[in-house]
Parts: sequence; C-alpha cells; structure tokens
Amino acid sequence: FTHLHLHTEYSLLDGAIRIADLPARLKELGMNACAITDHGAMYGILDFYRRLRKEGLKPIIGCEVYVAPRQHQDKDAAFDRDPYHLILLAENNQGYHNLIKLVSKGFIDGFYYKPRVDRALLEEYHQGLIALTACLSGEVPRKIMRGQLEDARAAALYYKELFGADNYFFEVQDNQIPEQNQVNSHLIRLSKELDIPLVATNDCHYLNKGDDFAHEVLLCMQTGKKMTDPDRMRMNSDSFYLRSPEEMAASFSHIPEAIANTEKIAERCNVELEFGQISLPHFDTGSEESGRDMLERLCRQGLDERLQRRPSHIPRADYEERLKREIKVISSMGFVDYFLIVWDFVRFAREQGIAVGPGRGSGAGSLAAYTLFITDLDPLKYDLMFERFLNPERVSLPDFDIDFCYERRGEVIEYVTEKYGQDHVCQVITFGTLAARAVIRDVGRALDVSYQETDRIAKMVPNVLNITLKQALELNPDLKKSYQEDECTRQIIDLAKKFEGMPRHASTHAAGVIIAGKAVDEIAPLARNDEAIVVQFTKDDIEDVGLLKFDFLGLRTLTVLQECSELVEKNY
Repeated sequence: FTHLHLHTEYSLLDGAIRIADLPARLKELGMNACAITDHGAMYGILDFYRRLRKEGLKPIIGCEVYVAPRQHQDKDAAFDRDPYHLILLAENNQGYHNLIKLVSKGFIDGFYYKPRVDRALLEEYHQGLIALTACLSGEVPRKIMRGQLEDARAAALYYKELFGADNYFFEVQDNQIPEQNQVNSHLIRLSKELDIPLVATNDCHYLNKGDDFAHEVLLCMQTGKKMTDPDRMRMNSDSFYLRSPEEMAASFSHIPEAIANTEKIAERCNVELEFGQISLPHFDTGSEESGRDMLERLCRQGLDERLQRRPSHIPRADYEERLKREIKVISSMGFVDYFLIVWDFVRFAREQGIAVGPGRGSGAGSLAAYTLFITDLDPLKYDLMFERFLNPERVSLPDFDIDFCYERRGEVIEYVTEKYGQDHVCQVITFGTLAARAVIRDVGRALDVSYQETDRIAKMVPNVLNITLKQALELNPDLKKSYQEDECTRQIIDLAKKFEGMPRHASTHAAGVIIAGKAVDEIAPLARNDEAIVVQFTKDDIEDVGLLKFDFLGLRTLTVLQECSELVEKNY
C-alpha cells in the first residue's frame, strides 16, 4: 500500500506532517513510497523529494488542486467561493511540468480565497497526470452528497475522457464520517458501471494516531476560531493519520483492488528532478559584439575612468593583470551574461538618479565589478580577494548584494521585468514560521485561555534569537516549574511543541529577484503574494532547480543620504 493523498506542513496551518519526520515513519510502517499533495501549492516538494530519496524511498509529486465551479477567473462570492478539490499526481516529468503550470496559473490568475484552476486549464495541461476524485470536497463526491447523481456521473465521465481511462480513479476513504460511507457506496457502484477504477487513500493530515486534537487546534489557529466555538471547522474524525498498510487493507478488505491500485499508481509515477542546471538569460549586446568582448571592453574603459578619477599608488600593470585573470575566470565559469545583466541594471539605476550602494559582501572583492561601476571599492587598495566571490575550484554561484534607494528600488525591478519579460522575472517566497513565543500565543488563543495567562507563559520564554521551547524550558527555571506544576501551561507548551517551527504564512523575500533564461513557470511553480509574483521555492532551494537570485536590497539609509545631498544642493 502507498499513501497517495497526504498533507505536509506546507498545507499551511492545516497539514501537520513535518517532512523531516515522514521518512522514518514510512520505513517503520514498511512502506517504500509516498505522495505529497498539499492544498493548491507545491512549496514543499523539493524538501520532500530530497528527504525521501536520501532514505531510499520513492517520492511521488502531487498536489490537491482547487477546481473552480465555473471559470478560474470568475470571482463572484455567490458562485465561486467554494471550489472543488482534485488530487493530481505527476506520472512523469511532463506531468510534473504540467502540474507546475496548473499550480502557477491557479495562483496568478485564479486566486479567489484559494488558488483555483478550471476545466479549460486541465484540458490544456492534463498530459502526464493521474487524477483522483479527492475527499468529500471533490466534484464527484460533492454532487453525490447533494443527490445530483446524474451530474456526478457526467462529471466522472468527463474526467475519465480528459485524463484517459487508466489515469482517473475514484478515491475511497475510511474515516468514520457518515457522508463518506454514503459517497463510497455510490463510487463503488459507479466504478463498475463506468469502468473507473477505485483507489484507497487516507487524506493524511497528521503523522500519528492520537494527534487529532492537536490538529483541531491547528485548524483553529488557521481560521482564527477557538476550540470552544460551536461553528469552528472540524474534521469530524480521528483517523486522518499515516495509517499502516495493514490498517488500510483491513478497512478495504471488501474492495482489495482499491489497495492494489495504490501500488500500481506508485510504480507508474517516476519523476526525476534535475538539479544544478542554471537558467540564465542571454544578455543581448545589441550588436555583433560577443558578450565576452563587451565585458572586456566595458571593464577596460571602466579601469581607465577609475584610475583617472582616483589615482592609485599601485602600478597599473597590477590592475591589468588582475582584471585579465578575473575576466578569464568569469568567462570560463559561464558568468559573462550574469555580470552584464548586473552592470546593465546598475547602470540604469545610476542614469535615473536612483542611489546605489558602494557594494557589500564578497562581491566587493571583484575588480571587474569595480570597473563596471557595480561596486565602488577598489579591491587592490583594500587587499580584497576575488576568490571569495568566484572561485573555479569551489563551484558556487556569484551573488551581488546591491543596495538601492528604498523608495525607488521598485523602478529597477520594473526595468528588468520589462527588459527580460514578465514571465522571466519574479521575486522569491519566504515563510513566516511559528516561533516559540508566537506559537504559545496562537495555541493559547485557540484553546480559549485568557490573554493574561497566555501572555504570562509566552513572556517566560527568554528573548533569545531563534530560541526553541526545549531550550526555553532549560534556560528559565520559572517556566520549567510552571510547566511541571500547572496543567494549563503544560497543555499549551506540549501542543506548541508539535507546531513550533512550522511555516505559518507565505510572504515575499525582502531582496531576492529571479531573472531566468526561460519562463520561470517552466522551471518552478509560482504564487502571488499581494501584488508580487514569487517562485514557490525558498532562496535555499531555487539554485537547485536552476534559478539564479539577484539581490535588490532597498536601503533607507541611501534614501536619507540622497535626500540630504539634494537639500544641501538646493539650499546652499
């Protein structure tokens, strides 16, 4: 048996399965594969893929997408607030890339409370995907529950025709919910009638039996409700954990083919992710001049200008030799386009009167960057090493951290977006996580513990950066005493430990901008955070899939300095 419907911590404040803990539990239960199907997003797939592979398990990449009842761009509360669910699993790399397209379009064009796709998008991007009808919120199950049996039948036939007879399955679950039993009965009957195979899943939301109460608390944290609220969101079952193959086989002993089909699907799903192939745009020199020649010309012109403006006691021959060596390394490592791209947007900023910082980090060690006016520090004068920035013996990507005026940074991002194309440029996602104090407050609120009591417990966590609850209990004897003697404190901290460090919400990285050699959604999934389009992988993962991050830092100090300079010029 293989779990094909599973929510990790990246089903934000809904899934409670930590990817780090999953492989060990799968092996303990004797399973050799597992799927990830987070709600509407693919945030966690790289971590999931790497961790399972490392443990010799097969990762199956999927997503529980939301399907709009009408078109994905329709946004009328009366009709469009409650999309259907649909499980999509990538059978091969084509399916993986189609899944990326669907998830990206769901966020960018179809977001209305949730990221939504529609039938037209599924028709365009269904190749290489295996579909399951999902939970009770799936289109077919929901129509069955409404008594719209002909509509359910028509929907099932539509999806069977769309995905293909071997790629569409009726999903049955055993979760003690009365409506689920009703849906299962109809699906079993329809399966025979329409020749659509059954598959058993457990819609896993937490790892272990007994974690259902903690999961209900997490749902309250997501929805802003309290456990005491009669109208709070409930799962109405304690069985959404990672069940063993034996438990699943016992639950579906009357339809053993539903268990066997999980293995058949798992065997068919073979996505191979390629890591390390960088996709960088080609810099158009605007003439027949090659990028290498243009870089060399700009650097030599810049060196003349630099030495004229700032005469140096260091012999010119030393500069010439260093520059020659740097250009050779830049060229041999394939980063000529990278340097020209950075030169171009820094040049644009300076020409537009946007303040640019003098350079920070290892990039300041590059003489080529100094001669291109990317940085403003003479690396020979200050004895700075180029190898800290770019070293052929230690293959790592170059990374210029460039400061711009805080108020006008957006203009530089607009410039590169216009130059390289809207689909080639995006920003980078980051996740706010449940830190020690914050998670105590969230859990206390969900449990309807008074603000004063929750505040008392939270304030006992020492104010130390990145402190964990375990460390807090060791460092503060008062917190430890309260934990040992007070049942309320103990319950809050025990629950908080289950969620500590999990992602709470998605936001936009303060500086990272991706400029890719092809449409970003051909490489990685995209999301929309407010008005920013972001890649769904964090800055630590994007390089692996071939995306290069440029840091456009908005620095208020530069804005203040520029304003001071302008005021001095104006008034004196």
